[in-house]
Amino acid sequence: MSPPYPARRDGRIDASINRWFWLVKWALLIPHFLCLVGLWIEMSVLTVAAGISILVTARYPRALFEFNAGVLRWTWRVAFYGGNAFGTDRYPPFSLKSDPTYRADYDVIYPE
Repeated sequence: MSPPYPARRDGRIDASINRWFWLVKWALLIPHFLCLVGLWIEMSVLTVAAGISILVTARYPRALFEFNAGVLRWTWRVAFYGGNAFGTDRYPPFSLKSDPTYRADYDVIYPE
């Protein structure tokens, strides 16, 4: 039996989704897109720093790991709301942390 995959992406589609709300969702996501552009630039720089740290210390710094996982989590929530899935009409939170009340979540197990 193989161990479980360390990354898990969940999305629970709402039963009642407004059929025409997708026309407005793109405009509502502009603030998210602006924040995510900055976060992805920062994540790119921190990924290089994490790579150097892994080469030197053989460990992924926990803070850099949590930040990168948070950016991926936020990106998945935005995509679930208004891009890839159109799975919910509930506006995604502006947060890098996991939100158990939101319909989409992304989790990665920290490599020990």
